[in-house]
Amino acid sequence: MFHVKQLEYKVRATCELFQFLIEQMPDTSRTKVKELLAHSVCVDGRKVSQFNYPLQPGMRVTIEKSSYKERFKPRDLDIVFEDEHLFVINKHEGLLSYSKKPSDETVITVLNKYLRLTHQQCNAHIVHRLDRDTSGLMVVSKSKQVSQKFESDWKGIVTDRAYVAVAWGKMEQSEGTIRSWLTDGEYCVLSSPTDNGGKLAVTHYKVVKTSRRYSLLELHLDTGRRNQIRVQLREEKHPVVHDPMYGYKDDVSPIGRLALHAFRLGFTHPVTGKRMKFETPYPASFIKLMEL
Repeated sequence: MFHVKQLEYKVRATCELFQFLIEQMPDTSRTKVKELLAHSVCVDGRKVSQFNYPLQPGMRVTIEKSSYKERFKPRDLDIVFEDEHLFVINKHEGLLSYSKKPSDETVITVLNKYLRLTHQQCNAHIVHRLDRDTSGLMVVSKSKQVSQKFESDWKGIVTDRAYVAVAWGKMEQSEGTIRSWLTDGEYCVLSSPTDNGGKLAVTHYKVVKTSRRYSLLELHLDTGRRNQIRVQLREEKHPVVHDPMYGYKDDVSPIGRLALHAFRLGFTHPVTGKRMKFETPYPASFIKLMEL
């Protein structure tokens, strides 16, 4: 699992390591590059600090960013992983994944600003979305070609998608599977327990902890329908806490946000073939809520 933020670059021509780093980070001072090279640079997975270390085409240079203070610090997302093909980000609640309105701030507009600032000749492209009020891990590509690879073989590429939620009340079973058919209504998504021509949605859940008022759940998706978890938990009469659309109208929970977070994501990199797995902690506000 990747718990340390990383930048990864592929070597395309014979060169020395220090010069390669200078070229990849034009906005970083030589002094800072030297500092990174002393502590935070790996070549093909092995830590290297030698300035004139010879690089050959096909090698991969990674920089651990735990000590790399970036100039670009967006308020609404964290870049967890980046290479020349894609990002993995942790989206904060309240940020749109995508919008057709140019004036809206979205994951795409934020990352495109970062790409411009770091002089990368590419644009961000949505691979999959999270609801505005859902936080958590997302993949965003740097080209349409990579997005299309995910789109053409989503189930073959994505190996794990897990969410954590706080739901109202105590679940009747400690684990189970929810199957229903979802259709888009005028204002929200509608659910049916039988096939009504809608799209089948399958969610597996496990109760992690219960309290007097709430259940902390881990949820795994077989399908990725719009509002899937929120709609299905409402139909189970255990809506997600602080859900303005599918929750209780008199929800007076103190959390101040939708209690749903995409905390784990696993996939096979569509270009390199490398198996990737990322995980974030449960949001601290969810843990505090369970103590009430």
